[in-house]
Amino acid sequence: MDLHEYASHDAVGLRDLIRAGEVTAAEVETAARRALEAVNAHVNGLALPLFEPALDHAPDGPFAGVPFLIKDSGPMAEGVPFFIGSRAVQNAVSPFDTDLMTRFRAAGLVTLGLTTVPELVISFSTESLRYGPTRNPWDLTRGVGGSSGGAAALVAAGAVPLAHGNDGAGSVRVPASCCGLVGLKPSRGRTPCGPGTGEPAFGMAYESGLTRTVRDTAHYLDAIQGPGVGDKYTAPPPGRPYAEEPGADPGRLRVAVTTRAWSGADVDPEVAEATVRAGRLLEEMGHDVAEASPRVDWDAVMHAATAELAAIVAPVLMAPRRPDPARMEAVSRQAMRMTEELGALELIAGLEAQNRVTRAVGAFFTEYDLLVTPTLGRPPAPHGTLRYDDPDHTVESWLTELFDYGPFTVLFNISGQPALSLPLGQASGGLPVGVQFVAPYGREDLLLRIAARLEEAAPWRDRRPSVFAAPSLGGAAER
Repeated sequence: MDLHEYASHDAVGLRDLIRAGEVTAAEVETAARRALEAVNAHVNGLALPLFEPALDHAPDGPFAGVPFLIKDSGPMAEGVPFFIGSRAVQNAVSPFDTDLMTRFRAAGLVTLGLTTVPELVISFSTESLRYGPTRNPWDLTRGVGGSSGGAAALVAAGAVPLAHGNDGAGSVRVPASCCGLVGLKPSRGRTPCGPGTGEPAFGMAYESGLTRTVRDTAHYLDAIQGPGVGDKYTAPPPGRPYAEEPGADPGRLRVAVTTRAWSGADVDPEVAEATVRAGRLLEEMGHDVAEASPRVDWDAVMHAATAELAAIVAPVLMAPRRPDPARMEAVSRQAMRMTEELGALELIAGLEAQNRVTRAVGAFFTEYDLLVTPTLGRPPAPHGTLRYDDPDHTVESWLTELFDYGPFTVLFNISGQPALSLPLGQASGGLPVGVQFVAPYGREDLLLRIAARLEEAAPWRDRRPSVFAAPSLGGAAER
């Protein structure tokens, strides 16, 4: 299998070739390894050398033989080291598989490597001191977003068709926007979050992945959906497989569109225009479209996000080998100090702020079936724009800087609705621009139906970044 054939297929396409006997799983894996080595030399998206051999997986799962990557966000797979993007995390090895990893193996996904993240996964820029900057295949001077940045770079560049990601404030959707991908944050409780990864940040962190096509997102969600044993949060089961939703009729929807950030942050005109165009497309499809938005108390959002940040940092502080703060970046040190000093009443106040936000957004979706916003407030930022290792930052100033760049995603981590970023726009120079679609709680089916219609009406699959696994398809990975 040559790289042109390999990189031209999505995950379902590769799976179907293997099932039909047109290519073997071993040939696909060989092509994936070549693609990953070639592309990674440009984008720096791998946290470790490729696994040799690939992690064990079922030979007959729904994605049997499809190459895959997992994220360096904490313990995932038995025997695999993890670093959470930090120079201070050393000799940490996952003692068991998480529930999610068990599902990856059962699906037949061929896990070949670990992808880069920012330190402690609390940035929208994947530029840790441990790994250096992960570069955007559309423009190597630009960032890939975060925290699932390595995954996004390698999927966008055609090295693998899909990769694991998770989303605590936009960490799947932001990289999807930066890299021209499909990125789903599912409903609270839709996918498992343990064991061994800590309580999922009071229900504000979600496991998912990044793909290049809507159908891959649907099939992937089928493979991983459903709570793990004893999970604290559970979503209502789907009425049928998600793979059946693309192409299904969504009905006539009440659609709200907004380009105004709840924080008051500025929104780039090219980003806003992509969102407005998406609203026009939905109107042309026969939906009722209006300018509207949830009424959001941004102070409550920030308070809830601070509680979530403490929940993300706490497992690092409670680890058997406590990391050396001197080997951590500036914001990480501030976040660790804040978490240690946080009182019970202050934490409970943050959770009550989460409840207020959740109720306000839930009320909005009694009046509307779909909300359309930008994913990010700006096109992909140049490297060094977000200053994580800045000693002048406080936790509050860091979150303010973070949400000035990406003001639209965190709200739905707090409130729990499913949200999907689609690569519907392009800024100057061809940089990708994502548009975010949010549905009522538990309605991933509706998002997939709408996404498939938009993918057909405004296709993105043939757009290729300047770095791509197959040069004949427009990339430069092997030049």
